[in-house]
Amino acid sequence: MSEIKTIGVLTSGGDAPGMNAVIRAIVRTAHFNGMKVKGVQKGFAGLLEKNVVDMDLRSVSGTLQRGGTILGSARSNEFRTDAGVEKGRQNCIDLGIDGIIIAGGDGSFKGARELSMKGIPCVGVPCTIDNDIGCTDYSIGFDTAVNTVVELVDKLRDTSQSHSRCSIVEVMGNSCGAIALHAGICTGAEAVIIPEVHNDLERDVLNNMRDALNKGKTHFIIIVSEGVTGERAKHRSMDTHQLAEFIQASTGVETRATIIGHIQRGGTPSARDRRIGSMMGNYAVRLLKNGVDNRVVAMQKNVLVDYDIKEALEISKTINFEELRTFNEIC
Repeated sequence: MSEIKTIGVLTSGGDAPGMNAVIRAIVRTAHFNGMKVKGVQKGFAGLLEKNVVDMDLRSVSGTLQRGGTILGSARSNEFRTDAGVEKGRQNCIDLGIDGIIIAGGDGSFKGARELSMKGIPCVGVPCTIDNDIGCTDYSIGFDTAVNTVVELVDKLRDTSQSHSRCSIVEVMGNSCGAIALHAGICTGAEAVIIPEVHNDLERDVLNNMRDALNKGKTHFIIIVSEGVTGERAKHRSMDTHQLAEFIQASTGVETRATIIGHIQRGGTPSARDRRIGSMMGNYAVRLLKNGVDNRVVAMQKNVLVDYDIKEALEISKTINFEELRTFNEIC
C-alpha cells in the first residue's frame, strides 16, 4: 500500500453519541502525524456526491461533548450496487483520498469492505447504540444510550408508583437486547423481554406480577426490546401497546406503554463514549499510517485490537448471559 497522505472520514448509518469523539481523534491524530483529513458529509451518499470538506484542528474544536455527528449521516441505496461502489472508488481518487475511516455499524462495514476490495484502504470504527457488532465487546454510543434510558425509566417509575401502574417501556436495539438488559439491571425493572431469550409471558411476567401483588407491590416496570415488539421484530406476535393491554387484562393492573424511540440516540456522550471513541479514532489512523487496512477496530477485554472486515462481519454476537442470570436473581 502506498503512503497515506490524506485520510477521508465519514459516519454512516444511525448516529451514535461519541461519533464526534471519533472524528475529533482522527483529525487530531492525522495532523499530529503530518497527514491531511477530508470530512465526507452525509455518509456514503456524500462520497458519491463528492460532498467533502477539508478538516483542520479548528474543525473539531468544541465537538467532543456534542451528540450526533458533525459530518451528518445518510443511507445510500446507490452505494449498495457495484456501480455505486466503483463510483465511490473513483471519487476517492479524484478527491485525493488515500484511505478512508468509516464510523458506523455492520451495514457501514459492508460498504467499507466493498470499497476495500476496489483498492481503497478502509478502516471501520464500531459506532452503534445497539452494541450488536460481533467482533467488539463495546460499540461507541451504547453507554450513553443506556444512561438515557435509565434516566427516563427512573422518572417513569415515579409516576408509575404514584398511580399504582405497570409501565411497559420499549427501548431500541433492533435484534439485540443489550440496552433492555443493561437498563433493566440499572433500574430494578421487574422484567426484561429481549429477542435472544424466549419469554413465556404467563410464567416469566404475569405469575411474577401476581405474586408481587399478593405481597403488597403496587407498581411495575417492564422493559422490552424493539426486537421483540417493534416494527422491525422478526416474529412479532403483538406490539408494545397490545402487550400493555394484554398485561392489564391479565392482572387487573392499569398498564401503560411508553416507546422511548430516537431520543436514545441523542444527547451529550458519556465519559466512556468520549474516551473509547477517542482511543478508537486514534487507533484507526495509526492502522492506516502503518500500512494496515481492510480492518475493523474492536475492543476485547478492554484492549484495542483489529479484525479483517470480512472476518468481523461473520462474527455473531449475543447478550452476556451472566448479566441475564444476575438480573433474574436480583430483580
